[in-house]
Amino acid sequence: MINYKELLQHITTLIFDYDGVLTDGTVLTTENGDQLRTGYVRDGYALHLAIKNGYNVAIISGGTSHSIVKRCETLNMTDVFIGIGNKIETFQNYLKEKNARAEQVLYMGDDIPDYHVMKMAGLPACPADAAEEIKSISKYISHYKGGHGCVRDIIEQIMKIQGKWMNEDAFEW
Repeated sequence: MINYKELLQHITTLIFDYDGVLTDGTVLTTENGDQLRTGYVRDGYALHLAIKNGYNVAIISGGTSHSIVKRCETLNMTDVFIGIGNKIETFQNYLKEKNARAEQVLYMGDDIPDYHVMKMAGLPACPADAAEEIKSISKYISHYKGGHGCVRDIIEQIMKIQGKWMNEDAFEW
């Protein structure tokens, strides 16, 4: 079996589920229906730095709250797909649009709706608190939980192995 670190060298595209990966999965709903989530600022920094360094970065989420889009906009993320029932179709269309191959893709998910699309990615990964079914197909399981640094963890590893982590882009937002 190939070590996941060998796969990191070839990653050009980073795709993440949102709830349970960039958040701890908790959704608070206000009286007027707004959904509130919390995220980890270091995950956000890593996403922003990956974009600055030319990686394709996307969110594919079944969640429908526009708060997801708003958070991603602050990180300069433009490839945000919410309310997605069929993640496979969105995944395939995104790869075609970005001229990327599945083996160049890291996909990090945490629950059953991510299962089939993760099996298509070159490097399926998950947070420490992912569903057991997702852990069983992941080539990398972060030591960090969703919403608590798992995204930073894997992005940092990819960028370090590719020599892009502590470059000049790293010191400014």
